[in-house]
Order: sequence, then C-alpha cells, then structure tokens
Amino acid sequence: MDALTGGDATGAPPAAFVPDCLFCRIVAGEIPADVVRDSGRTLAFRDISPQAPTHVLVVTKDHHANTAALTAANPELASVLLAEAVAVAVMEGVAESGYRLVLNTGSQGGQTVDHVHVHVLGGRHMTWPPG
Repeated sequence: MDALTGGDATGAPPAAFVPDCLFCRIVAGEIPADVVRDSGRTLAFRDISPQAPTHVLVVTKDHHANTAALTAANPELASVLLAEAVAVAVMEGVAESGYRLVLNTGSQGGQTVDHVHVHVLGGRHMTWPPG
C-alpha cells in the first residue's frame, strides 16, 4: 500500500473498499460528488444537504466505519483527516472567521453513514449546544 495515496503503486483503489458504502462509492467515482479537494488519502466534497453556507465532508479513501475504528487502525491517517479538514476550511475562506469540525460516531452520536468523515461547517455563527 502506498503511504501517500492510500492505494497501491499502480493507482488501484484503496484495499479497504466496501461496495455498499455510499462514501466508498463516491471515492471510487461510482457516485458523482462536488469535489473540493483530493489529497490522495482523503477526499473532500460538498454535502448534498448543507447545514451552513459552507458544509464540506472530508472522508478517508480507505473505509473505516467511524472515528474510533480509524484511530485504532491508523492513528496517522486520523491526523491526516483532521489536517485536511483544516485545509478545506482555509480553502473555503472560513478559517479566519471561524468554523466547526464535526465527527459523529455511532447512531446516538448522529452518524448516518458508516464511513468516517469530518463535517466542515462555516460561513455563519455556530450556536451551542449543537443539538
């Protein structure tokens, strides 16, 4: 496996691909998305149901069910995922004014797609508690 791309040296998709996972299928190009950033190990695309003027999802290209699974399997990739979320905030112009990063884990945590992802939300005042 190539440490930079998450795939192998031939450019094949990451080994951890789950065919019935929505985000795996987006990463594979089987489902279209409005991609804003591709780091090789992560993919960032606009949420189809935005909750703020800026609402971008950053996903790992390898399938990990949630934050706990990712940090247990690959702590370095967890770090890359967070760094990419910050890079998206900068690209989207919300870094200066402020933004929120959300990682939902499990059904009671609000996770609806079982593939680890960070929501990058910005462009408006965020309230607390979030809900």
